[in-house]
Amino acid sequence: MITAIREVRRAKGLTLEDVARRCVPPTTAQTIGRLETGTRTVSVGWLNRIAAALGVEAADLVTLPDRADLPVTAILDARGAHAPRRTTTVAPPQVASGQIAVTVSGSIGDYRTGDAIWCAMVAPEGFATVLNRDVLVPQPAGRFVFGRLIGCGDGVTLLPPGAGTQPQTIKDPAWIAVAIRLVRDL
Repeated sequence: MITAIREVRRAKGLTLEDVARRCVPPTTAQTIGRLETGTRTVSVGWLNRIAAALGVEAADLVTLPDRADLPVTAILDARGAHAPRRTTTVAPPQVASGQIAVTVSGSIGDYRTGDAIWCAMVAPEGFATVLNRDVLVPQPAGRFVFGRLIGCGDGVTLLPPGAGTQPQTIKDPAWIAVAIRLVRDL
């Protein structure tokens, strides 16, 4: 199996030691290096451990022949744009189970017409973990409220985007969906 462990690790600016320490349970930098280079076989268990340590999905670490990765031509930082030292690629976003989308048909707040907002479903016990993030909340009769989650307790309280909006409280929603990715054509 061909993996992209090294590419993802480097793209995140992590050392072999950083990844080894982040693994649960921790391992050695030498082991991570062997898994990266293919001198040690990468099992599904190892793939999952390393993906969790890198904060990505296991599928992002596997190079598949039909997956169209984008070549990185330049790196932009405080010094400006410059060529990467090593050949690397960026994997396009992968849709995961439980994700939904919101499309923007009229600019409002930070969102522009044509934007697509990818959201991940959150169950009631996880509402507090997404405070101060933009969320979509269902209401009866197929309606929704979208805005910044500013409180949860006796329902959830949102501040919709746009100037002069008033907070709205929705009692006991079955779920909310937190914005995790903004897709915008430039």
